Amino acid sequence: MRRIYSVLFPAVVATIGLAVIFASCGPVAAAEKPIVIGGSLPLTGQFAETGVWIERGMKFWAQEINAKGGLLGRPVVFKIYDDESNVGKAVTFAEKAITVDKVDLLFGGYPGTASRAVMPVAEKHKYVYVSMGGHLKSFEQGYQYSFGGPPLLGEWWYEGFFQWLETVPPEQRPKKAAVYTMNNPIGASLIESIQKWTKKLGIEVVVDEKYNLPLPDASSLIVKAKQMNCDILFANGFFADGVMMVRAAKAMEYNPKAIVQGIGSVVPAWIKELGPDGDFVFSGTVLHHKLKYPGNDRLNEFVKKEYELDGYPVYFGFGYAWMDTLTQAVEGAKSLDQTKIRDWLRTNKVNSICGPIKFDEKGLPDPINFCTQIIKGQVELIWPKDVRTAEPAYPKPAWGKN
Repeated sequence: MRRIYSVLFPAVVATIGLAVIFASCGPVAAAEKPIVIGGSLPLTGQFAETGVWIERGMKFWAQEINAKGGLLGRPVVFKIYDDESNVGKAVTFAEKAITVDKVDLLFGGYPGTASRAVMPVAEKHKYVYVSMGGHLKSFEQGYQYSFGGPPLLGEWWYEGFFQWLETVPPEQRPKKAAVYTMNNPIGASLIESIQKWTKKLGIEVVVDEKYNLPLPDASSLIVKAKQMNCDILFANGFFADGVMMVRAAKAMEYNPKAIVQGIGSVVPAWIKELGPDGDFVFSGTVLHHKLKYPGNDRLNEFVKKEYELDGYPVYFGFGYAWMDTLTQAVEGAKSLDQTKIRDWLRTNKVNSICGPIKFDEKGLPDPINFCTQIIKGQVELIWPKDVRTAEPAYPKPAWGKN
């Protein structure tokens, strides 16, 4: 039986995009004043497919913590605003949560463009902000209250893929690359590792272009990649434009040795949208439901029962992990004082579902990078080899030859 109850304000309030989610269950004393945790997520708009999974992971965390008696002995309550996938609204709602709602804690947002914009807000008000960060530069501003627990950094996203590709015999590696990148800071953060590794592995980048979001059509991009005989395609974008790239590639019978997708192929909607055509795409992650770290089994059990999935989606894991990191800090500090929480995170280790995390002076752990590939509709771990869950499919089979 689900133990999370969602209470929505009347329609007049709903028009400004506010969802108030009361997450309470288990033996929590009714007289205790709830701990209010606020912020915003993209529950509608371009990034909603991912945002709703983050919200679900957060709700599961709340269900667990309240069942154990709450945080510091008090029930937790979420106040979640829908920022409609708009960075400006994410900033506005962060300010509102802190200054008007006077929330006790702030939760992390999505996508990276929103997270990087909220980080200075959290710093200004001295609120601990555990989120993805989005790219390395957002952690190089000297912020003292922002942490990636774990982060999702573009600079790390392809490291696992390239480490695996280095093990492929040189004569079997791709020779020419087409690189298409969404024109924003998150897309730009992917470029450095591509430049470094293609040079190291002797892969010539013959197409290197940026595009604005939303991408209306990917056909012209794929035509150029095919005409230039590019045998590896880097689609450095989000879910929607990634789907467009794959559909265009199939339509034009463009079948490179490898398709590497920036962000989006690790969500359940990827296979729902593309079916078998979504197979064999490489990507990266810092979380995975098959990693043998404590807690992953509980998340898998929950999504199996609740959503009939064989393993929790990556962004469900992010929502849970960010809240779990905050939980360990609050309980470790034995306080809701933001400075004490910050100091605990800077001096202690967090046991995460992606492994142990120790934060450096920037608020980051050591780089985490796992290479994934979609195989038979499942997000499988390809690299490092000691966590591999399936053998990589390379070169990519022809369309329809799954």
